[in-house]
Amino acid sequence: MLPQEIAVQKITESLIRDPFIKAVFLKGSMGRNEHDEHSDIDLYCLVDGKDEKAFLNNRKAHLESYRPIIFEDDIFIIAPQLIAVFDDLLHMDLFTVTAESFTKKDFFKVLYDPHGAMEEFKESQSLTISPQEFKDAVIDVAWFMFQYKKAAARGNDVWASRMLTNSIDHVARVLMHKYKPDRAQLGLKAMSTALPNEVKEDLAALLETITPNRHRDAVVRLSNLLHNEMEWIIEKLEGDTQTEELLRRMVEWHLPIKGKI
Repeated sequence: MLPQEIAVQKITESLIRDPFIKAVFLKGSMGRNEHDEHSDIDLYCLVDGKDEKAFLNNRKAHLESYRPIIFEDDIFIIAPQLIAVFDDLLHMDLFTVTAESFTKKDFFKVLYDPHGAMEEFKESQSLTISPQEFKDAVIDVAWFMFQYKKAAARGNDVWASRMLTNSIDHVARVLMHKYKPDRAQLGLKAMSTALPNEVKEDLAALLETITPNRHRDAVVRLSNLLHNEMEWIIEKLEGDTQTEELLRRMVEWHLPIKGKI
């Protein structure tokens, strides 16, 4: 067994003895059975809203049923999340959710659910992105290219590179929506296995040029890539003319020889 699997087994054995627990399940790579020895663990506990506060006090003890913790951080993004790094450098995020706060994204693997509390969420399992999420990704591509333009004009090469990096994260999601829509949520994480070779190679070459010294080459590569996909992107924007205008302007700015798209 991998260390991740041993950790999940031991911690789950502890969790199911907790009276507040309704279900225990995995998301992320382990939830999809795609994990390896380098994977982090996204472990989820489903509780009733009235029990949430009391359960939060028990989390660390459950985690320590695996090994001692050398680093921890208690944060809230989509739900209470206890980040733990164990003394063997294994990393686990323990999320606490209720039926109301459950995020209907990604696939999950149920480890404990004696009363079928997870049944209502089975149909929600997906890595696709919605039409609005696609539009949001295109907006972010255009917006960070706009911010890049200003940073590059100022001669701030470091910040210009950062703006392109931000844009690429959303470009990957846009491309995945076209070429591998059933895994689009994964974006860059899945590009090496999900995108066509030509597109993957173009994107990889682009990433190699996002540096303070080469970012001007990178933005030309990015603009070329978007130019080639523009007709499809515009179709999927479904009449969002202001996003279309900003994206066109940013691509045309860096590819003036192409003329009007």
